[in-house]
Amino acid sequence: MDKDITLATYNVHAGVGTDGRFAPERIVNVLREINADVIALQEVEQHRIGDHDLLDYLAAETGLTAIAGPTLLRESRHYGNAMLIKLPVLDVDRIDLSLPGREPRGAIDAILGCNGLRIRVVATHLGLSPGERRKQVSQLIASFESHESADISVLTGDLNEWFLWGRILRWLRAHFQPTPDLATFPSRFPVFALDHIWLTPVNRLSKMEVHTSKLARIASDHLPLKAIVDISPA
Repeated sequence: MDKDITLATYNVHAGVGTDGRFAPERIVNVLREINADVIALQEVEQHRIGDHDLLDYLAAETGLTAIAGPTLLRESRHYGNAMLIKLPVLDVDRIDLSLPGREPRGAIDAILGCNGLRIRVVATHLGLSPGERRKQVSQLIASFESHESADISVLTGDLNEWFLWGRILRWLRAHFQPTPDLATFPSRFPVFALDHIWLTPVNRLSKMEVHTSKLARIASDHLPLKAIVDISPA
């Protein structure tokens, strides 16, 4: 019986690296390096790669189960959030975080099973304006407060908050208790902690780190953030 799992969040920049090349095979190899049980992805644009779109390609190459959460529906291809998962998926919902006049945003809300535990993972990519993010985080916190049936609850993704003293981070620390703020952007010389993993109960967090391989520094403009989570039976 496994005692822990690895959760990760990764803004893949639609498969376009810091050299400006669309090279989804690099994203695949970074995902293999991470070897996570649950990976939240942002900026998944459905480019065609042979017979697959980008998400299907990543799932096929890694052997993981894909959950799509597109937020921007285009005639040619969609764009948005996704998850790649090794664990059994018990339920999936999608939360609409869109606000009038702004780019559509959302979150994937998945209930996973492992070691007899229910693990809730909410994966998101928040808006660009402070007011937009405040409304979105208020909605997400309300969702967590109204659904407390999970043994472990996780909020993860690219929160687009540049300042560690930002209001939404203060709210999230108050709800989840603090977790490390680690710089993930820009990938070549990370300065800003745009990507986060929050969880409750926080004592389930064994370790959190940024994946800083040579390949990760070029595959996307963000570095992956990963956490080791204790899933010993309660």
